[in-house]
Amino acid sequence: MNITVFLSAGDLGECYTRPAREFAELIGKGGHTLVWGGSDTGLMKVVADGVRESGGRLNGISVAFLRKWAREDADEMTFAKDLAERKALLLGESDAVVVLPGGVGTLDEVTEVLELKKHGLYGKPVVLLNTGGFYDGLILQLRHMDQQGFLPVPLAELLFVAGTGADAVGYLEKHAGIGDGTVAEPRPA
Repeated sequence: MNITVFLSAGDLGECYTRPAREFAELIGKGGHTLVWGGSDTGLMKVVADGVRESGGRLNGISVAFLRKWAREDADEMTFAKDLAERKALLLGESDAVVVLPGGVGTLDEVTEVLELKKHGLYGKPVVLLNTGGFYDGLILQLRHMDQQGFLPVPLAELLFVAGTGADAVGYLEKHAGIGDGTVAEPRPA
């Protein structure tokens, strides 16, 4: 399975790197492919290292102006002409999306995939990995939008919120056809 992740390329503390690494190891041990922004820096590097060291494949999709930060040992590396094409390629290669902590670029990516999903243009699972409550504010806003009628489909159909990497992978096993599905029931957003 190709699991696209949206996340920070920044150097972050252990409260973010440890859970990201645990999630990455589950991807690798499952024999899956990480599809990510291709960077060999920050949280992106932590996840790519965890997947690689646990037996998974790496499919990087970067942009030309970030080439100097691209991971050299990726199994595949594509360079898009711009960020919009990069997002399209990341989604086109995915069987599911998992969003880890990140900045405005990650926020742009998650809102775009939710917009596509809302219109039925992306039908695959989307998981928000809410490490240490990082996305509590976003979740609160999305729930408010849902409750006030701003979302034409229920939020629970757009997004699954996972508290741990194991919850995220468990949801994918149940909803994207990987593994045996023997995990706790998903919690809707």
